[in-house]
Amino acid sequence: MKKLVLLLICFTTLGLVSCKKDTYITETQNKTIFVDVVPNDWVLDNSRNTYIVQLDKVASFPEIDNYHIENEGTLVYISYPNNNNAFTEYSQLPFVYNLSSYSFTVYNGGIEIYIQNSDSQNIDPIKPTTKVRFKVVLIASKNVT
Repeated sequence: MKKLVLLLICFTTLGLVSCKKDTYITETQNKTIFVDVVPNDWVLDNSRNTYIVQLDKVASFPEIDNYHIENEGTLVYISYPNNNNAFTEYSQLPFVYNLSSYSFTVYNGGIEIYIQNSDSQNIDPIKPTTKVRFKVVLIASKNVT
């Protein structure tokens, strides 16, 4: 009887030890890019009552390619300088500030920011009169099928 119990304990121990848990850790490299836009960078599109700035005219975005557009994520934040000319608070786009609605579009090689009037589409929006800072966060992702 002792041999049978010992044999069962051995088989049970071998069975439990042979189970293996695999842990896969994949590193994703997110990237944050800061872009300062001065008032002269904004262009008024009269046909849409919209101020537009293309951030790729101010900074380079080689990471934004077709793969990024189709599979990864882009977050855009805006900051206005405080009394000390420091950028300490960021608000995520889309965002409404001073009756102007901020939004963005991502395309191959760049990002376009729009300012539109949130109250009436017949009035031009308010263009920033100071330098504003955009924080662009490119979120890397890996397709899993």
